[in-house]
Amino acid sequence: MSEILQHREDGILTLTFNRLEKKNAITAAMYNALADAMFAAAEDDAVRVVVLQGHEQVFTAGNDLADFLKNPPDMSKSDAEPAPVVRFLEALRTFPKPLLAAVAGPAVGIGTTLLLHCDLVYAADNAAFSLPFVNLGLCPEAGASLLLPALLGYQRAAEKLMLGEPFYAEEAVEMGLVNRLLPPGEVNAYTQAQAAKLAAKPMASLTATKALMKKGQVGLQQIMGDEIKLFGALLRGPAAKEAISAVMEKRKPDFSKC
Repeated sequence: MSEILQHREDGILTLTFNRLEKKNAITAAMYNALADAMFAAAEDDAVRVVVLQGHEQVFTAGNDLADFLKNPPDMSKSDAEPAPVVRFLEALRTFPKPLLAAVAGPAVGIGTTLLLHCDLVYAADNAAFSLPFVNLGLCPEAGASLLLPALLGYQRAAEKLMLGEPFYAEEAVEMGLVNRLLPPGEVNAYTQAQAAKLAAKPMASLTATKALMKKGQVGLQQIMGDEIKLFGALLRGPAAKEAISAVMEKRKPDFSKC
C-alpha cells in the first residue's frame, strides 16, 4: 500500500500520510509523491481543493532521520533536478488553490512548517507541534524563518525556532497557526466539510484572493532558497551527524566539539 494515499471526491484531493508504523515519517519517495500530486492538482481543473492529513494519533514525525542519514538529499542540484524535499517545498509555495490541513497528534519539523503554507488548518486537541531544527544541528526550512516571525513576532518565533521545544494545540490556536480545535476522531471529517464549502465556491475568486494575500510574503522564494542551501550544508556537518546519530542510538547528543 502506498505511503501517501490519494483520494478524489467532489473536487477535493485528499493526501494522507500512511506510514503509521514509522509515525508517518517522510522519506524521499514520499516527498516525490506529495510533490507530484500537488503539481498535478495545480493544473487539474477537476481538483478545486487539496487536503493534507494523517492518522488521528499522528500527523507526521517529520523527516525520516534514518533516510536522511543514509541518503542525505543533495540541495546543490540544478533546478532541473531538485531533491525530493525541495520539490515538495516548491509545490507548497506555488500551490494556487485552497490548501487545508487536518492535524492530529505529533507534527514535527516540516510537519509544522508546511502548515505555514496552508490556507486553513484544523487540529485535534491531541496535536503537538515542534520545530527541532537547531536541536538536530540544522536550520529552519519551508520559509519558516520568514513566515513564523511574520505570524508571531520575532521574539516568540525565536523561542520556537531556537529552543525547539514542543507546543500544543491551544497555544497553536492562540498564536494563529491553527483555526480551530476538535476531538481527534472528528478533525479529518471537519476539515473535509470545510474543503467541501470551498470546492463549491467560484475558483477564480478563491485563487485571486489567495494570490492577493500571498503578495505580502515578499522575498519568500529567496528565503526558501537560502534556507535550502544552509540546511544542505548543515546536514553534512558534524552537529547534524552527531544529533541524528544520537536520536538513532537513543542517547543525549554531545555538541561540545561542534
